[in-house]
Amino acid sequence: MTFFTEPTGYEKTILSDLQGSWSNLRQLVVDNPGFNDWERMLFHIDEAMSWETVRNLERMRPLLILIKNIATKSDVHKAINEEIEDIHEILEEVYNLIKTGQRI
Repeated sequence: MTFFTEPTGYEKTILSDLQGSWSNLRQLVVDNPGFNDWERMLFHIDEAMSWETVRNLERMRPLLILIKNIATKSDVHKAINEEIEDIHEILEEVYNLIKTGQRI
């Protein structure tokens, strides 16, 4: 019987950048609650980070648009808007890599 050997290193990909940005956004919302619909935004962030969404990245764009709309209608901290834009840029890069057949 063979045993699973833990890898000694991992290859960093664009998906790890995307995951990191979503985590940063989630933490910013948790640290800056109280704006209109902040709980709703947190719910949609969790949905965007879910395994089902990551396995089907086309679901992520509509969720990001919804989150951006909530932020636009609410008085969110500047850092939240900046992180949303970072996610948008990374997600567009992911879609471009997929479209050109490159590894993500």
